[in-house]
Amino acid sequence: MDPVEIFKALSNKTRLQILQWLKEPELNFPEQAEFGYGNGVCVGQIQKKAGLSQSTVSEYLSLLQKVGLVKAQRVGQWTYYVRDKEAFAALSELIETKI
Repeated sequence: MDPVEIFKALSNKTRLQILQWLKEPELNFPEQAEFGYGNGVCVGQIQKKAGLSQSTVSEYLSLLQKVGLVKAQRVGQWTYYVRDKEAFAALSELIETKI
């Protein structure tokens, strides 16, 4: 876990919003309820809510995955994202003990 890279990723308003949305997917992505949330939230749903191009949202999600804050799962042609709870726990501990 590289704290500098994580804080760089968190410094973008939209990436931070995406993480906030993924914290409560049922509340923030009700359109996906019929498909369930077991795999996470489909990138298309995140893109629609963010109001940005698919390529921009994919770039943001890729960065969040690279720094370890989200996990991706591919199902067929779709990619689903969830927050990595262990990474957030480690980040919280890092902030509490080192910063």
